[in-house]
Amino acid sequence: MTRRHFGWIRKRSSGRWQILYWFEGVRHSGGTFTTKADAQRALSQIETDIRRGNWINPRAGSLTLNEYASQWMSHRVDLAVRTRELYEFLLTKNIGPALGRIELGKLTSSAIRNWNSELSSRLPSSAAKSYRLLSTILRTAVADGHISSSPCTVRGASVERAPERPIASVQEVALLARAMPERLRCLVLMATWCQLRRGELLALRRCDLNFAEGNVTIERSRTFGRDGKSIIKGPKTRAGRREIAIPASLIQVFEQHVDRFCTSESESLLFTGEKGGPLTAGVLQKAWSKARETIQRPDLHFHDLRHSGLTMAAETGATTAELMHRAGHSSADASLRYQHASRERDRILAQSLETKIVSGTFNDLFI
Repeated sequence: MTRRHFGWIRKRSSGRWQILYWFEGVRHSGGTFTTKADAQRALSQIETDIRRGNWINPRAGSLTLNEYASQWMSHRVDLAVRTRELYEFLLTKNIGPALGRIELGKLTSSAIRNWNSELSSRLPSSAAKSYRLLSTILRTAVADGHISSSPCTVRGASVERAPERPIASVQEVALLARAMPERLRCLVLMATWCQLRRGELLALRRCDLNFAEGNVTIERSRTFGRDGKSIIKGPKTRAGRREIAIPASLIQVFEQHVDRFCTSESESLLFTGEKGGPLTAGVLQKAWSKARETIQRPDLHFHDLRHSGLTMAAETGATTAELMHRAGHSSADASLRYQHASRERDRILAQSLETKIVSGTFNDLFI
C-alpha cells in the first residue's frame, strides 16, 4: 500500500491498483487501474478537482437515466399539461428504451450519438425534440453534481429539419372554405388571412372580434390533452397576446358567421360543433380531411393555411417586425422563414432591377 498526503493506493489480488481517499468524512474508491502510475495520476486529478470545487461523488452517477428522469419530471411543477404529456411520451417511447437503464456516470457521447443517429433515421422531428429534452435533463444532472459534464455533444442534433411545408394558393383557400361545413368555413379564412394557430381559433369568442375597428384580439388558446379533454390557456409568450387587423373584404363575411352560428353572449365561442358545443379536434380534422381531398390537396395540413397566409404576407413586402406581430412570434428567426424567395416575387424583383440596369452603362462591357 502506498500512502500519500492525500488518499492512498493499494494493489489488489488481481494485480490492479486501487485508489482510496477520504472526503467529507466518507471513504471513497476512485476505481482501479492497470499500473501504479495511472492510479497516481488519477488520484492527483481527484485531489485537484476537490480543491477547485469540481469533485463529483462517484456514487452520484449510479442512478440510471430512467430513475433520474423520473425525479426530474416530479420536480418540474412548472410544466404545462401538454408539455408534460409530450415529455412523458418522449421519455417512454424514444429515450427510455435505448438509454434509460444506463447509469448517469456511464452515459457516453458515443452512446448518445448512436441513439440519436438511429432515431433520426426513423423520426427526424421527434429525434430533435428527444435530444433537446435529454440534453436539458443531463444539464440539470451536472448542476446537481451527479456527473461532471453532459455527454450530449452531438452537433446539430437539437435542430429540427422539417421539410418545407406546402402552400395553398388563393384559389385553393377559397375552394377549401367552400368544401368545409358552413359553420367551419370562416375557420379556414381566419387561419389563412389572419394567420391564426388552430388553438387560437378554437378559443376565439364573440367578444374577441371588433368589427367597428376591423380587428381580432388573441389572448388565449384551446388545446387538448391526450385524454381528449379541452385545455384553455394563455399564450406562451407576450408576443402571442396580440391584436391584428382583419382584411376589409372579410369583415362582412365574419359578421355573417357570427349572426348565424354564435349566441348573443359575448363569451360565445366563434366556432362550435353542430350541437353548439365546443368544437373538438376530431370533428375539425374529419371536416378538414374531407375538404382537402375534395380539392385534391391531401398533402395540406390545417397548419399549412397559417403558413400560406404568412408567406403571402411576406411576398407583399411585409417586414420581419410586421410578420412577427401578425404571427405572434417572439423571435425573428421564426418569422424569417416566410421571407424566402418565390419565383413570382423573384421575377418582380428582377423587373425592378431591370429599370436600374437599363439606365446604367453596362451594355458595352464585353463589346
